[in-house]
Amino acid sequence: MSSVGAASAASKPQDPTPADPSAIRNVVMVGGSGSGKTTVVEGLLVAIGEIARAGSVEKGTTVTDYDDAEHRTHRSVGTALAPVFFEGTKINIVDAPGYADYLGDLRAAIRAADAALFTISAVDGVSGATRALWDECADARLPRAVLITKLDNQRADYDAVVEACREAFGPAVLPMMLPLYKSEAEVGGLMDILTGKVADYTSGSRVVRDPQGDEVGKLERNRESFIEALVTESNDEDLLDTYLEGGELDGEMLRQDLGVAVAGATFFPIMPMTAPGGIGTVELLRLIKDGFPSPLASPIPEVATPSGVAVEVSCDPKGPLVAEVVKTTADPYVGRISIVRVFSGTLRADSTVHVAGHGTRPDGSANHSDDERAGTVTSPLGATQRPVPYAIAGDLCAVAKLGSAETGDTLSDPAKPLIVAPWSPPEPMLPIAIKAAKAADEDKLSTGLNRLVSEDPTLRIEQNPETHQMVLWCMGDAHADVTFERLAEKFGVPVERVAYRVPLRETFTQKIEARGRHVKQSGGHGQYAVCEVIVEPRPAGSGFEFVDKVVGGSVPRQFIPSVEKGVRAQMAKGVLAGYPLVDIQVTLFDGKAHSVDSSDAAFQMAGSLALREAASKAPPTLLEPVTTMTIVVDDEYVGTIMSDLSSRRGRLTGTESIAGGRTMVKAEVPEFEVVNYAVDLRSMARGTGSFTREYLSHEPMPSHRIDAVLAAAKEK
Repeated sequence: MSSVGAASAASKPQDPTPADPSAIRNVVMVGGSGSGKTTVVEGLLVAIGEIARAGSVEKGTTVTDYDDAEHRTHRSVGTALAPVFFEGTKINIVDAPGYADYLGDLRAAIRAADAALFTISAVDGVSGATRALWDECADARLPRAVLITKLDNQRADYDAVVEACREAFGPAVLPMMLPLYKSEAEVGGLMDILTGKVADYTSGSRVVRDPQGDEVGKLERNRESFIEALVTESNDEDLLDTYLEGGELDGEMLRQDLGVAVAGATFFPIMPMTAPGGIGTVELLRLIKDGFPSPLASPIPEVATPSGVAVEVSCDPKGPLVAEVVKTTADPYVGRISIVRVFSGTLRADSTVHVAGHGTRPDGSANHSDDERAGTVTSPLGATQRPVPYAIAGDLCAVAKLGSAETGDTLSDPAKPLIVAPWSPPEPMLPIAIKAAKAADEDKLSTGLNRLVSEDPTLRIEQNPETHQMVLWCMGDAHADVTFERLAEKFGVPVERVAYRVPLRETFTQKIEARGRHVKQSGGHGQYAVCEVIVEPRPAGSGFEFVDKVVGGSVPRQFIPSVEKGVRAQMAKGVLAGYPLVDIQVTLFDGKAHSVDSSDAAFQMAGSLALREAASKAPPTLLEPVTTMTIVVDDEYVGTIMSDLSSRRGRLTGTESIAGGRTMVKAEVPEFEVVNYAVDLRSMARGTGSFTREYLSHEPMPSHRIDAVLAAAKEK
């Protein structure tokens, strides 16, 4: 028996392949950074004898770490998988990162799981970031339970954190177990409200006994509200009648009703655990086994044929193969490893599967559809891949050598291709301009970025045609830093950040007459072209118009298109600070030509010079892009957000109260002012805010801003 007796209650099978979906539980660990998710997973694995001690797997890494970046930052930065076996049940624990930059990984993990276990520190309590994570799971109607950690800290306060959970998440969040202290800051056991028993760990082993002394009153005070809520939310009429009549409630019926209430995502039990000491491991495993739904009780995403015809599938190992890639990792030496959730059928090692995706790939190619031979199927434990012959419906596994598979792709039978409706990754909102540290690495940079974007749908690459910059759109600075580390380590491409250029535009504000004169003579045929033009502004967004008003043949007809071509070329380059020139009309009304020395190239140059002269006579102005922003924050931060938007030259267009004590703020803000808003909002709203933005228009930039842009352009 282990120090907590967990090993005797759990058995580790030789073959980690369940025979039926009812023996599977898929649980995502959710919680803010530092709440103890990884420690809890390691504690469970230690308790069942899977690993010797926390941090003992492979070179001192933790069991859920996949990436060197995690060891350096001490923060989980990607979804990882650890299977735990308990009383004949395989529990796939998905450890999702809690940091806001990795919301995409959380959504992928939610897709893979059938329930969520929230870890909340008894020291730090419920943060705004934790509330935001709870909302993500609530939107997916994912069953949830709460695990309160770090109870062995001097500043831990279980009762206060329980009340904070109820205040943040609602009255249906109730403690199912209470900590039993043997000293002021040392937990000695747990009191189980559901069974009315005490799990006593004070002797070094887990001993189940009846409550004694003050324990009796404490259990009774908490049991009535818990049982009442459980009976109500389970919709069990027989149990409700028994409860109302004051009859004896059967423990097994209560346990069954716990599973029904939790599965309905209307009842959320709370329990404590001290992971380093192992107190609560057996109780947590039993809560997951008895209280969380199996894949058979979880809805399957919509499935259709490639032509869009809906297909009904069920969680049946004998059904058609339908599986989804929820995470991919690429290594230049090992190749691609795909974490896969099997929704229907059975995925076998070394079988041929159809791989299909949605949208466009990073390289610009359209929806892909390929038949590939899957490599080894494994039951992964962190970075350790343990081969299994197959994975049945409801299970999670890792698959090697699916070269074309990307996060979000569907695996199906090549004879009957199917596609799972995609989940929605969050839109990256932080633009970072980059370049390869060495010019010779430009091709390697594109290859590496395309590989990383296929793994992570919250990364987006943009080759901006106006600023001619390569822009990597990320979720935040931490997301960007890890991406750059992976580029350097996996693909040997160090990158440099460069100043991000907002795509400004130039335009004239007054009518001006100008001449373009290009005359050169250097022996033989020379170059001769003169054009007289009028440049005038057009309404915003109306574009460019070229007007021919030449009379008398002063500019030969064949060279009039040449003048327009030269004007357009100069407009693309700009005439003030190197930004495109827009919304003008250029009228060609006169000019001169030479019978021998005039040419198409000469009149193109003359048209270009005419625009430059117009700019020297009446300098154009700069236009900056304005975006429509929709920001959602907790009510307490609304004043801060609105004040900040005003300081950014924003125009407030409205506010709207939404459920959960939150407010939607809408404003129109110059993009110049919100380049780093993804980082700034997180700081202002303590991780609880989110926003979207959409291009509205280009508007004139204030003169003091123009001066700064021109000074920077001149220096460059």
